[in-house]
Amino acid sequence: MSKHNAIYAQRRASMAAQLGPNGIAIIPTAPERQRNRDSDFLFRHDSYFYYLTGFTEPNAWLVVTGDGNSTLFCQPKDLEREIWDGYRLGPDAAPAALGVQAAHPVTELDSRLPQLLENRDAAWYPFAIHEGLEARVGGWLNKVRARVRYGALCPEQQRDLCGIVDEMRLVKDAHEQDTMRRAAQISARAHIRAMQLSARMLRDGKDVREYHLDAELLHEFRLGGSQYPAYGSIVAAGANACVLHYRADAAPVRDGDIVLIDAGCELDGYASDITRSFPANGRFTGPQRALYDLVLASQEAAVAATKAGARFTDPHEATVKVLAQGMLDLGLLDRNKVGGVQDVIDTRAYFQFYMHRTGHWLGMDVHDCGSYIEPSQVGEVSERKDPLSNELIKNRPSRILQPGMVLTIEPGIYVRPADGVPEQFHNIGIRIEDDAIVTPNGCELISRGVPVDGGEIEALMRA
Repeated sequence: MSKHNAIYAQRRASMAAQLGPNGIAIIPTAPERQRNRDSDFLFRHDSYFYYLTGFTEPNAWLVVTGDGNSTLFCQPKDLEREIWDGYRLGPDAAPAALGVQAAHPVTELDSRLPQLLENRDAAWYPFAIHEGLEARVGGWLNKVRARVRYGALCPEQQRDLCGIVDEMRLVKDAHEQDTMRRAAQISARAHIRAMQLSARMLRDGKDVREYHLDAELLHEFRLGGSQYPAYGSIVAAGANACVLHYRADAAPVRDGDIVLIDAGCELDGYASDITRSFPANGRFTGPQRALYDLVLASQEAAVAATKAGARFTDPHEATVKVLAQGMLDLGLLDRNKVGGVQDVIDTRAYFQFYMHRTGHWLGMDVHDCGSYIEPSQVGEVSERKDPLSNELIKNRPSRILQPGMVLTIEPGIYVRPADGVPEQFHNIGIRIEDDAIVTPNGCELISRGVPVDGGEIEALMRA
């Protein structure tokens, strides 16, 4: 078995060991989606399925039993369809190519699944992900029940497979980390390319639009070998940077604007996620630089708090403390109205300008799977009332970071015009985001191929 196949075989074996000796897991890949009339959206595999197989063809299913046997259902060879749609591996070649024990045409799925489910005690599959999957499993189980008079046993339990595989996916192995480093390197080059184009076009007196910068991102993603963007790229100029999920559009990029780009490529099934905010012309104004340096200082505090043994919430709390102090120092918040730093934190007064968390898990999905609650402490519950919404929130201890976990670190500040907010800061949106692999003594920032220091960004854009 090749080293590549051994990775997926090891994952399947690890999952199988957690199903119980008579358990069975059923994992479909993603469906193909029609875009319009005779055109489909570009196919992207299901992350759980790919994590366990490395197989990227559509219309495929994986079945794994508790004794470690794996069966793949895939599209049969069809030379006529392959002329139109491309090469198919086919069930005959699948065992040797993928390391599974058996493979069958997907057309036989409905006839074979009841046989595989028979005499099992638990059927595992991903809950609430694949539309119609529960009903389909129910149909197969009904066929098993129809044979109970002949001595067949029907699984009495249906269990969510996500819990098992999410925990596996949360800690990235060396292969995954290497892929994510390469994805981050490609994305960093794309951000540099967009920064430099913005300054160059403005220097040349050209009309610059958000889509010009988006085009640079896409070009570099594909040039580096990435299959596609990991998510819809955010390219937001001027006031648009204060819209958190703004999408690249046709708005002009004006001399004097701040541009916020949140974009990352997906490489071999793994996402990167980088945000940089920069002056469109390559030169920060005084107010822009003041806000930028505040966000950067808060990110540095969050990076210092990201290490094995820390809690997932520690970087956020470090960020908020720095941002709260800065908002008071810059006059965004009035001390006479909101009090000191701890008052700002306790009342969440900072939420006017910073309304999201400082990070999320990153992996095969840009907002990757994995619980944010420490499993060993899930029963330790306390309640608190949110000072802004008055909603009663149940607090559980945050996840303890382990080496190999990957998360983003992305503080920001977004200043919309409002009473009492100094006008020089109006419509400035800043976010700085990097991808971090947790290490025993800290974290490795894998996305720093594009600088974050304000002076370095200005020098880069002069080049």
